[in-house]
Amino acid sequence: MWYIWLIAAGVFFIAEMITVGFMIFWLGVAAVIACIVSLFTSNLFIQMTVFVIASCLLLLLTRPFVDKFVNDKETKLTTNAYSIIGKEAIVTKSFDPATKVGQIQVGSEKWTATSKNNEEFVEGDKVKVEAIEGVKAIVSK
Repeated sequence: MWYIWLIAAGVFFIAEMITVGFMIFWLGVAAVIACIVSLFTSNLFIQMTVFVIASCLLLLLTRPFVDKFVNDKETKLTTNAYSIIGKEAIVTKSFDPATKVGQIQVGSEKWTATSKNNEEFVEGDKVKVEAIEGVKAIVSK
């Protein structure tokens, strides 16, 4: 009976490589444990019980630990345009009173900007980038 558990483990490991969800892997490990148990007893009920218990324990105890390192959702890296949100900028072209549009510089990047609260900014003012709307930065004092 050990060879059936070994084949099952192989199938689980191959399925894990196809799905990359890192869940089926634990079933493969449990099948290996059941394979080892089958070397000592031929009782199918005991082997199945060991497989089920090992699967549940491995899933419950290790899955949250693995998720903490694999799917770290709290540290998302903001890229491209959204990386300037919250940064300080300098007005390089005064805001036109009619259109409420001007130009700012964030680091080495120049952006077309508009005021969040219809404020007027002159060249040299320091502003904070509040949001990105289309291709314009929305700024405030």
